[in-house]
Amino acid sequence: MTAPLLIPCPHCNGLNRIPAGRLGDAPRCGRCKTEILPAAPVELTQSCFSSQLRGDLPLLVDVWADWCAPCRAFAPVFAQAAGQLRGRCRLGKLDSEANPSLAGQLGIRSIPSLILFKGGVEVARQSGALPLPQLLAWLRQQGI
Repeated sequence: MTAPLLIPCPHCNGLNRIPAGRLGDAPRCGRCKTEILPAAPVELTQSCFSSQLRGDLPLLVDVWADWCAPCRAFAPVFAQAAGQLRGRCRLGKLDSEANPSLAGQLGIRSIPSLILFKGGVEVARQSGALPLPQLLAWLRQQGI
C-alpha cells in the first residue's frame, strides 16, 4: 500500500492526505470542504504561493499579465491542460502585475513563463506560450 499524498487545498491552503488511488474521485478538503483538485487553474498570490508549493503533486505555474496578448491567448490552452492533467499535476496562474514582488523573487524576465515545481523546488522553466500538444510533451519530458 502506498502512503497518501499531501496536497494543499487551493482555497484554504490546508494540507490534505489523499490516497493516490482516490485522486480521480474529486477529493474535498477536510477543512473547508471545497474540491482539492479542480479541473481549472487556481489563482496564486504572494500570500498563498508558499502554501501551494507544499505537497506531493507537482505545481505548474503560468506567470502572466492582463496586458500581455500572448498570455491571454495562452490562457485557454492552460485551462484545457488543467483538465487533462487533473490528479497528476496542479496548475496555477500568477498575475505578475498584481504580485510584482513574487514575480521578482521568481526571476521572471518575460511573460508568459511556465515554472514547474516538484516538492517545492523549481525543476523546469519554459518561456513563451505553447500549443497544448507541445505543453503536454514538455511536461512528459519532466516526468508528468
